[in-house]
Amino acid sequence: MSKPIILTGDRTTGPLHIGHYAGSLRNRLRFQSDHQQFLLLADTQALTDNAHDPAKVRRNVIEVALDYLAVGIDPARTTICLQSHLPALAELSMLYLNFVSVARLERNPTIKDEIRARGFGRDIPAGFLCYPAAQAADITAFKATVVPVGEDQAPLIEQTNEIVRRINAVAGSDVLPEAKAVIPKSGRLPGIDGKAKMSKSGGNAIPLSASPDEISTAVKAMFTDPMHLRVEDPGRVEGNTVFAYLDAFDDATEEVEELKARYRRGGLGDQAIKLRLNDILQDLIGPIRQRRAELARQPDYVLDVIRSGTERAMLRTETTKRDVIEALGLFLL
Repeated sequence: MSKPIILTGDRTTGPLHIGHYAGSLRNRLRFQSDHQQFLLLADTQALTDNAHDPAKVRRNVIEVALDYLAVGIDPARTTICLQSHLPALAELSMLYLNFVSVARLERNPTIKDEIRARGFGRDIPAGFLCYPAAQAADITAFKATVVPVGEDQAPLIEQTNEIVRRINAVAGSDVLPEAKAVIPKSGRLPGIDGKAKMSKSGGNAIPLSASPDEISTAVKAMFTDPMHLRVEDPGRVEGNTVFAYLDAFDDATEEVEELKARYRRGGLGDQAIKLRLNDILQDLIGPIRQRRAELARQPDYVLDVIRSGTERAMLRTETTKRDVIEALGLFLL
């Protein structure tokens, strides 16, 4: 039996951080053994709200690729490809925009939330508003049936499937498969300041290339329970960033549950749990940082991984584009 096709990726707006590792990178390592996995360096999508700074998007193509390789993504089993160099994606995006209304794009909960978060008001870049159609093109061009996303991104997969159904109805055949959103059981890892969204630009993330001192400084600054003033005071585990990170990265789950119980009843200080977390993150990030530094000294190799992966992806996406054009009965030369 052929392996299920999975599409995933990241916007090239900055190096990846431990939130990416907890939320998706660990799963990608697992997926590459039992799925046909495509990993998209989403530089075109990154431009939808970074068109004022294309150099940022360009330089982070290599940075994100380095992070992929450093955590253990194997280019022999996972195809790493560059979005802007796959013309079929842009062509399918334009085609799909004929199968969705502006009103439907504006109603997409994910897009509404992102527009609000960025303060666009009505000054919304057209590319940003049309992102659901572009993502539908990304997913369907690879004929992916599995797409790992956070819970907040699930409406985008729903809209992808709406477009797929419309195209299939017009074509009179199932030229495109529907995709299933795979949502991780663990929620989004908060920033070190306790805010719901972690981002390097917000200064509340720990990059995968962080130095030992940067890791220690970040852990010391982590938000805990502001009412937990003394070791003997009962503390809140809910909303406590240190425990959120221990849940994500500490494999000794029974010990973590015991620490939570001690913290709740009093008798466990913030420093103790921060020291434990610091040791865990140092052990996690240290080898990644070392491999990343070694790969950074091999720029030709990294470029070759991206180039060869993009060539493989181009063959697949161009085939899908032609399948869709033929199924819709459009003119062909």
